[in-house]
Parts: sequence; structure tokens; C-alpha cells
Amino acid sequence: MAFTRSSSGAVCRKRAPIWRGLLSGLVVIAVGLGGLAYAANNSVQGAKKDDGGYDTDAPTAILIEADSGSVLFEKNADELRAPSSMMKLMTAELVFSLIMKGEVKLTDEYRVSENAWRRGGAPAGGSTMFAEIHSKISVDDLLHGAIIQSGNDACMILAEGIAANETVFAEMLTKRARELGLPKSTFANSNGLPDPGNKMTVRELARLARHVIQTYPEFYKLFGEKEFTWNKIRQSNRNPLLNSLNGADGLKTGYTKEGGYGMVGSAVQNGMRLIVVVNGLEDGDDRASEAKKMLEWGFRNFESRTLFAPQAPVGFAKVFGGEKRSVQLTSAEPVRVMVQKNGSDKLIARIIYTGPVHAPVQPGQPVGVVRVWRGANIAVEIPLRAAEAVATGSTLRRAVDGASELMIGLFRAGAAKL
Repeated sequence: MAFTRSSSGAVCRKRAPIWRGLLSGLVVIAVGLGGLAYAANNSVQGAKKDDGGYDTDAPTAILIEADSGSVLFEKNADELRAPSSMMKLMTAELVFSLIMKGEVKLTDEYRVSENAWRRGGAPAGGSTMFAEIHSKISVDDLLHGAIIQSGNDACMILAEGIAANETVFAEMLTKRARELGLPKSTFANSNGLPDPGNKMTVRELARLARHVIQTYPEFYKLFGEKEFTWNKIRQSNRNPLLNSLNGADGLKTGYTKEGGYGMVGSAVQNGMRLIVVVNGLEDGDDRASEAKKMLEWGFRNFESRTLFAPQAPVGFAKVFGGEKRSVQLTSAEPVRVMVQKNGSDKLIARIIYTGPVHAPVQPGQPVGVVRVWRGANIAVEIPLRAAEAVATGSTLRRAVDGASELMIGLFRAGAAKL
């Protein structure tokens, strides 16, 4: 069995023979981090066109496959920028979740305050559903106005109706983002109008879009509706992909002077759904063309491969003080990755866990993740759990493991000084 060394200094064992034949060129490495954090999410631009990859003029961009979450391309994907109206996706998600919980009904009606009318409605001169001051509008119609017409007033009316004011609603948005696994996003209002507190990354926008698509299929249909009429004013959906790309059905555009032009888009072709996010462009037409080109490139060049079936052995984690020296790891969902059809991708899978895992270990206990790299980029990350129970070992076994860990710790400390 061969050995290698991770960037953290931990000694790792290659377990490639277990997966031989599943996918040519795949190498799997188990990495026990000994309590250290592993910084593997640095955004790296994908391969250049000359290398069979892709490039874009967008300052920040990401392209993912929706089913697996596999990343096909990324560029500065973790850079925080103003999301502009794209953050209306977060407002919509929160309302969707409250409806699913029964805390809000589509038939509930909220009054249009002077604040929402003046700052988000017709007098403001921005995107609006033209809600009339002091009128009452149902949640259903407000969602149409927020999603299809990108109405700033619609979002503010929802925020005031649900949380009494935008400040409290924005706090709810940030809390909800953390619940969804979006650690960087922050919100200061409901609609993305300029505020230093509104910040998102294209990676987190893509994850949010994927969540909305998968969790709320009935509500997601709103994003594909091409027009909506309110107050006798018919307005078209602002998403240019709906009329220019086969299979396009969402999601949201955005623009502010601070953030530039951005877009979250999604389309389905031949049973495969891709999600694209671009932000920071200087021209609205460039935003549309860059998003479309990236989606077309993804559909043309990628296909899905399954590396590990659900509950199939993925690897092992070292156990401390157990009757067994290691525990087998599996994933509850298939580990799939998008690969280029020309077969040029180099894949490396790493099992990342804080270890050794202390006995006793219970079946289904969360242990770590498997991360699959395509070249320099993380293509997919899937949680791993213990596939079996490992009882506490004898006193001698615990003593031996303790001495072993002490020696490894001394070795690492000495190596760090070199």
C-alpha cells in the first residue's frame, strides 16, 4: 500500500485499488486531519480553452450540474459581491419555506405601506409590480410580482407582512441562509437594493438555486413564466434565457452599480439540468451571452459518471481505542461527478475527516466527506457516514493507540520545524 502526504502534513494511505475499474484515472486518498481544518475550497479558475476547458469574461462565475451538485467550471466563485436582484431568490425561498410549514398561506393578504410604495414602487423608478398604496395583495400575487417582474415593492410588502419590517426580515434571511449551508451570505433588505450588508458569492447563489429547484418544484414553475399583469400593466420576465436557450426555465437577473450585471440561470437538455451564475459584468447583453455560452458549453461537453453507488464502500477512517482499527465509510446518496466526454479529466477523490475517530462508533454516525477534484477544482463534495458499529476496545488497545498518536504528534511537530 503506497503512502502520500496531504497539505496538512498528515500521512495518508492511498486506497486506489478498491475503485480500480470504476473510473479510469481515479485515485482515492483517505486523509485523517487530527483535528486540523482543511482549507480546500479556494476558488481556482478552470482550464483555459486551449486545454479543452473554458474561460469567461465574467469576473465571478460558476456552472454546476443540479442533480449531483458537481462543479463544471468556476472562477472566483467564493468572492463576495453585491447580488443585486438575484438575492430575491433568498426572499422567495424563505417565503416558500414558511408556506410549506403552514406559517404563511398563498391566500394571505398584506397591505401596501407607504414605505413599500415610495421606496420600491412606481415612485422609486426601479423594477416594480406597480402595487397601489394602501391596497391589499395576496402572497400568491406578491410572489408572482417578485419573481416574474422582479418587483422591489413586492419583496418589501412580503417582508413587512411577514416580519413587520425589512430589518427583521433581513435577519430572518441571514439565519435561513445558515440553515441552508450558505455560510458567507448576508442580507440587509428583502430585494437587493444597494446596501453594504447585501453580499453573496456565485457559489452560494448556485447552491441556493439548486435547493429551490429540488425542494419546491411547484413554486419553481413561477421562474419560467414569461409575463405577469398587475394593476393592468403587463410586464415580461426579465430573464433573457427563456427566449434564447432551449430548456431554459429560470431563474433571476440582477443589476446594481455596486455589483454590476449578474444572472442565475438554469436549463434542462436531454434530461440533464445545469445551473449557471455570473456576476460583475459591465453590460446586460454580455451577462446574457456569457451565461448562455457557459450553459451550452456544459451541455455539449459533459456527461455524468457514478463513482460510488448509495451505501457502497467509499473508504475507511482510522479508529482510536476501538476493537477494530478502522471503520468503513459509505454515502447515503450516489457519488456522481460530471466528466468531460473527451476523457481528458484527471480525478482525485479525498476522504476528509477529523481523526482518528474515537470509539465507540455507531452505524450512520457522520464522519467526514469525500471530495472529488477535477484538475484544480472541487467537482463535488458528499457527506460520509460510518457503515458499521465499532465497539470500544480493550485497555491495552487504547493504550497502544494513545502511544501511537503521541508519536505521530511528535513527528508532525518535528517536521513542522524543519
